[in-house]
Amino acid sequence: MKYVVTLNGKKYEVEVEKGEATAVYAGEATNAPAPAPTQTPATPAPAQAPVQAGSGDPVTSPMPGAILDVRCSNGQQVKKGDILFILEAMKMENEIFAPKDGTITSVCTSKGATVETGSVLCTLS
Repeated sequence: MKYVVTLNGKKYEVEVEKGEATAVYAGEATNAPAPAPTQTPATPAPAQAPVQAGSGDPVTSPMPGAILDVRCSNGQQVKKGDILFILEAMKMENEIFAPKDGTITSVCTSKGATVETGSVLCTLS
């Protein structure tokens, strides 16, 4: 099917066939309505307050990604090398290990959260 579409005073021929579309510039439109006024950008949502970390050494994200699994909880005793989080980055699952023996004093992220490089995931004392 062929359609003629007018956009910002210009005519385009659009051909749609079995889920595919092609558009060809067809010239200036005659008696075209005035272009719609531009909208001002939406006000960005207020930033969320940072999660307060507990006492102890922070365990941070080595790269940006999404938290697939949280394997620690507040008050949990961990040993060096225990898996604390599974972080997906660039379609790969990365294990975040405890850097030392200690107790988790706070978990600052949750499953499904998106984190940036250096984001505090938990604190360990």
